[in-house]
Amino acid sequence: MKKTAIICSLLFLPALLQARTAPEAQQASLDWSVQKTWKLESKPLDIAQSLDNKKVFVLGDDCKVYIYNAQNGRKLGVIPVDKGTSAIDIAPRGEMLYLIGENSTYTAIDVSFTQQIDISGAPFLGNEKAPVTLIVFSDFQ
Repeated sequence: MKKTAIICSLLFLPALLQARTAPEAQQASLDWSVQKTWKLESKPLDIAQSLDNKKVFVLGDDCKVYIYNAQNGRKLGVIPVDKGTSAIDIAPRGEMLYLIGENSTYTAIDVSFTQQIDISGAPFLGNEKAPVTLIVFSDFQ
């Protein structure tokens, strides 16, 4: 009997040692660093960032949604919203903005940016006053 108790103790000894040291071995260190910070124009009520990490949408307490470049904090635009808008969300690439109002309202807004390209002095074919301009970048492969 004494022999059996000693053998059982020896068999359970590694399990007891592992259980005793496991919490210490599982402790991980936390590393963090601030990547960027910029000043907002109004007190933020809600925020959403596009999945491609290009745009940040901030709902301000002044009834406006501010759109910022996520890399440098440059303001890309401002969209006025109804008073009482309490939450925002966006489509994955930021092409749609979804608003929730305190009066049980839902609003979807199409968001697009127009980029102006300076074509003065560029060669063209056709009527210079045409309502549509097609630009071909042929030097890229």
